[in-house]
Amino acid sequence: MGAAVGAAALATLVPAMASTTEPDTDSAPNRTLSASVPHPERDWMGSTLSAHEKAAPKAAPAATPDAATVEGVDVSNHQGSVNWTSLWNKNVRFAYVKATESTTYKNPAFSSQYNGAFKKGMIRGAYHFALPNKSSGSKQADFFVRNGGDWSNDGKTLPPVLDMEYNPYGGTCYGKTKAQMVGWIKDFSSRVKSLTGRDPVIYTTTSWWKSCTGNSGAFASKNPLWVARYTASPGALPAGWKTHTFWQYTSTGPVVGDHNRFNGSLTALKALAKG
Repeated sequence: MGAAVGAAALATLVPAMASTTEPDTDSAPNRTLSASVPHPERDWMGSTLSAHEKAAPKAAPAATPDAATVEGVDVSNHQGSVNWTSLWNKNVRFAYVKATESTTYKNPAFSSQYNGAFKKGMIRGAYHFALPNKSSGSKQADFFVRNGGDWSNDGKTLPPVLDMEYNPYGGTCYGKTKAQMVGWIKDFSSRVKSLTGRDPVIYTTTSWWKSCTGNSGAFASKNPLWVARYTASPGALPAGWKTHTFWQYTSTGPVVGDHNRFNGSLTALKALAKG
């Protein structure tokens, strides 16, 4: 499904954003964020790990251009202007950009970062930082797809990503039981699939997944896994997944901190982008 089709589907399926319990940032500037989400600019993929998972960051061995792994990065407004040329010269070939958080925050640097990676020749995609205690999964999926989380089978756009990690504003599991968390993720995932035609990739850590979903195996058959672990290997995976698709292996890489590996060749990465 191309971007135009996704937008058309969204127009017919998404209820008025004013019906949510949070302000609609289509009409409210980012500086007027809800007080309950005080620092979304400090919430990026993996930003909560250091406070909860004590393993010291350790970068994996450097990739070679012909290795069966592909180097990538993830960025947010925290990085601001990104030197894509420098990253390209370091063999980075894909990038994920934070688009949204909850239903109130849109990354003000999203367009420049997303388009900057594309213009350099990278395959790029968008991710959503979930706050499951703020609204339903489907409402956050609507907001995400509307504000950058759509997908097009142009071979340069990776599947949308759901970032599930420790709560930066309170209890680890956002006040939800394990069953409720599984239900929330299913709600988000099915909504993204209905709007874009793609099952979202799930980013998480094995520790968080065990704590907050009870190590659910309900998603492994459909959703690719992006595992975060800052050691020399991805380690044990959450239940159901026999392999990972992406691995965030360090928060202290060159140019931008968060570096990742695709578990396959560049040809396979391009195939993932095509759907």
